[in-house]
Amino acid sequence: MARRGAGAGLALALLLVAWAAPAQTGAEPAGPAVAPRVFSQIAVIAREELFSRTAFGKAMAARAEAERDRLLAENQRLDAALEAEERDLTARRATMPATDFRTAAAAFDEKVHGIRAAQDAKARDLARQTDEDRQTFARTATPVLADLMAELGAAVLLDKASVVLSLEAVDITDRAIARIDAVLGDGSQPPADPPSPAPQP
Repeated sequence: MARRGAGAGLALALLLVAWAAPAQTGAEPAGPAVAPRVFSQIAVIAREELFSRTAFGKAMAARAEAERDRLLAENQRLDAALEAEERDLTARRATMPATDFRTAAAAFDEKVHGIRAAQDAKARDLARQTDEDRQTFARTATPVLADLMAELGAAVLLDKASVVLSLEAVDITDRAIARIDAVLGDGSQPPADPPSPAPQP
């Protein structure tokens, strides 16, 4: 258990640094030093695939896409309404006193600016929420990956995108996706207990 805990702790710290999540450190337990036999082993994952291929990541992406579509449809409705209002104001210009037209035109311009500012704020909120979703995914998946690393006897986990060359044998992306799906599902329920690793000889 000590070897597994130390390996998972190191793996968790490395992954949290890579995903810009808060790192955690702890003092080594007192006692005689035990030579770790797993710390030379390295595993790699395609980090983007964890988000795009897991049920949890897909659910987050689908929600973001639905929100983008809703905002786009709303923008199109507002644009059409403003264009119709502008055409109506232009058509009435010939029958309006100049001062009344200037007042109406100024009010219309202010309305347009207000609507556009509100829609731009919604777009920024959506982008911020998308970033927060990715951070939530990374933070939630990290303990699952650390447990998988401890089970496989890996001490370091690297993003495949930053690795120049590696053997396919050290790529655990498919295993990680399967484990995240098994533990987290689509994220709508509390995480399940991770499968227990096979006992170490």
